[in-house]
Amino acid sequence: MESMHIFIDESGIHKNTGHSVIVLVYIETKNLEDLEKTIVNCEEKLNIKYFHWSATVLRVKEKFLKSILKEEFTIKIAVFYNPIFIQKELEQSLQHMIVEKNIYRIVIDGKQPKLYSQKIKKVLRDKGITVKKLRTANDEQVPALRLADAIAGLIRSHLDDKTKFKTLYKQVEKKIVLNINEL
Repeated sequence: MESMHIFIDESGIHKNTGHSVIVLVYIETKNLEDLEKTIVNCEEKLNIKYFHWSATVLRVKEKFLKSILKEEFTIKIAVFYNPIFIQKELEQSLQHMIVEKNIYRIVIDGKQPKLYSQKIKKVLRDKGITVKKLRTANDEQVPALRLADAIAGLIRSHLDDKTKFKTLYKQVEKKIVLNINEL
């Protein structure tokens, strides 16, 4: 039986201009470990310890995403213009984005403030989903969280500079099943 894993990351929420992006990377799979092995193998081939969008040069970003995009997963995104009040936008966007019931777990980056996870828990409770499915993790420990970071970083970067990331965004766009712009 397949299970749904959701990895949440955001990009640009600390900025005063440009775009902010909240990304949910949905992975419905019989074997999440295979995808995570692919991510780790890709990082090893690229000779990087861990992928992180803001700490990686463009050439490595392109190679990482091109390799990972061959895998099966879907993406849901919410886009906002800065500055934003993240708690309000986060709750509103997640109400529309998390609609599945067969969720095995939801993982968010552990660097987020406690209020961030509290908002996600509120949305889960409102939808009748147990909050035990939510956990925070360090992106160095969870390869699929690094995938969410890559997608969030790419989408925000593309929105802020449509020419530099156009080709790569076109490849990612095929996996986007929901795009919410400014609720």
